[in-house]
Amino acid sequence: MSAANPLLSQAFLIPFQDIQPAHVAPGIRDVMTQTQEAIDGIIAFNGTRTFDNTIIALDDALEPLVRAVTISYHLMSVNSNDDLREAFNSVLPEFSAFFAQLPLNDDLWQAVSSYADSDDAGALTGVYKRHLDKTLDGFRRAGAALPETEKARAREISIELSQLQNKFSENLLDATNAFELVITDTADLAGLPERVMTQARENAQQKDIEGYRFTLQIPSYQPFMTHADSRELRKHMYQAYTNRACDGDLDNRPLIEQILTLRAEFASLLGYQDFADYRLEINMAKDGSSALGFVRDLTTKTRPYWLAEVDHLANFAREQLGIDTLEPWDMFYATEKLRIHEYDFDAEMLRPYFPVDQVLRGLFDITQKLFGISVTQREVAEVWHPEVLFYDIHDAQGKHLGSFYADWFPRESKRGGAWMNSLITGLLMSDVADDAGEPHLGLMVGNFTPPQAGKPALLSHNEVETTFHEFGHLLHHCLSKVEVRARAGTNVARDWVELPSQIMENWTWERDALDLFARHYETDEPIPEDLFDKLKRSRTFMQAHMQMRQLSFATVDLELHINYDPSQHDDAIRFGKNVMEPFYPRPAFSDNHFLASFGHVFSGGYAAGYYSYKWSEVLDADAFSRFKQAGIFNAEVGKDYLEHILSKGDSAPPEELYRAFMGRDPDPDALLARNLNAGLIAGD
Repeated sequence: MSAANPLLSQAFLIPFQDIQPAHVAPGIRDVMTQTQEAIDGIIAFNGTRTFDNTIIALDDALEPLVRAVTISYHLMSVNSNDDLREAFNSVLPEFSAFFAQLPLNDDLWQAVSSYADSDDAGALTGVYKRHLDKTLDGFRRAGAALPETEKARAREISIELSQLQNKFSENLLDATNAFELVITDTADLAGLPERVMTQARENAQQKDIEGYRFTLQIPSYQPFMTHADSRELRKHMYQAYTNRACDGDLDNRPLIEQILTLRAEFASLLGYQDFADYRLEINMAKDGSSALGFVRDLTTKTRPYWLAEVDHLANFAREQLGIDTLEPWDMFYATEKLRIHEYDFDAEMLRPYFPVDQVLRGLFDITQKLFGISVTQREVAEVWHPEVLFYDIHDAQGKHLGSFYADWFPRESKRGGAWMNSLITGLLMSDVADDAGEPHLGLMVGNFTPPQAGKPALLSHNEVETTFHEFGHLLHHCLSKVEVRARAGTNVARDWVELPSQIMENWTWERDALDLFARHYETDEPIPEDLFDKLKRSRTFMQAHMQMRQLSFATVDLELHINYDPSQHDDAIRFGKNVMEPFYPRPAFSDNHFLASFGHVFSGGYAAGYYSYKWSEVLDADAFSRFKQAGIFNAEVGKDYLEHILSKGDSAPPEELYRAFMGRDPDPDALLARNLNAGLIAGD
């Protein structure tokens, strides 16, 4: 590999600051050549095949290519520009074809199969046997056992899906950035907190625009929809947000049709009834019908609480706000007014207690108490933007377990949302000397409220939850101790991967945890008891509504991948509207093009898997009960959780890992009890 190309650097600190668009295509082509040579060597090997010289050798051959592509994808997500897109898209068909062709290579399949039939393979146990089985399954699920004609078609579909999903993501980013609402009449700002107006004014100044600039990025959009008194402007913003990427050159609707059609065809080629069955075979749910059954059951249990909330909100809006009929653009606004009315609690009151630096220190303090780790910031130059921070994680003996980047604030070159990603999966084995092994490297990304007017970045409680959530993913990656990289960290079933992230959110609702970091940025005073009480009581406020919203996303995702048929239904958008209507106060609420911006499903890896958020939430609500019973900082429970879940990756079936930690299967009603203060509904 060319040492001159920083994209191909194998250094632990990735030289992000040196990687330019011109490095992407030649770098990926270079490493593809090297990878192919290594694979050819595995195929040509004529000695006795072993786990190391066949299965691990294949993993090692692919790692540099996966790393180069991951870094390129990452830069597209956080620093997108026309040159980078052009470079990435020029090589996307090539590496997509490479990955699609790999498991369809008959000679490679023969090499792996011949080892699988050997006595050495038959003697494998534990994670080694699991990895061999997963490797064989990966070949089969890619089409290795198909006849040649079908195999060729599987290859074509894989390549085309990669291109379509990437285009979907690009269109969504561009459509989000294409919109702006500039307000020059201060009367139109009525209801907005000073913080929100200051942010909008600074945003306008950065664009050399007079007035106040609002965008469809969440730190701008959501506060506007929550607080702006102007119903017409809320409607304008809402319609822009829910109809992103549905016209002109950025129209994602045709891509949705193509993606769904290709996914269904791919599943059919492999003998599955639908894409959901194909996708979920390797998840805890096992098939689409089980996942859909889970979602429908939870919907049925939630619906009575939701209907009561909707009626209550509608009555309040009519009697107190003069809104005779609630419209979609009224929901955030009316909900916040109801919260203030019933709890005397405005979520904005908490922001001064959550400066981002203090939140991070508190998060690191909590995880130190639970897992015996320390997190320290280190100044490094190898970052993709000046705002990016870098941290190291060490255990109690000082061993370097991993490091991570943190990028918290929105930019127009950065896609929306929050996420964690792994960059390097190390090898920290539990049965080797303390100083042995290689550390992990990952990243956390958010789009949080930025600092403004000389004040630090003050987070909402929801943003604090998100920070804890993503750090849970990061811990799953960086505290992994699995002897096979491919089975380490977050390389787990989609409906298991959210447990380590979602369980961390629970600490943001506990007084003892908040007292570690929630202090007023000016006075250093902790959250007053009455304000904390309001926060706690508000936890179940409108939770049935929020739960139904998530269930609507999970349902439409599964229905699209199980029951949508382009030959029988008019189009996917209309199909989706029909599916989502029962989850809204009125059918008219579904009159939008939400699917055109549903990046989780059409470009983000959650196809037929959005249900996993609620699936994992059941697990986290139940698992946290053990911490609550023993004490939220109980080190013994933390040690057990680290030993049986955080460190185990995919080294064993998740059901076994859960039972090892809890001593039993999960309680399916734990989520209802926590979110809705619900006992069993009569007749359950």
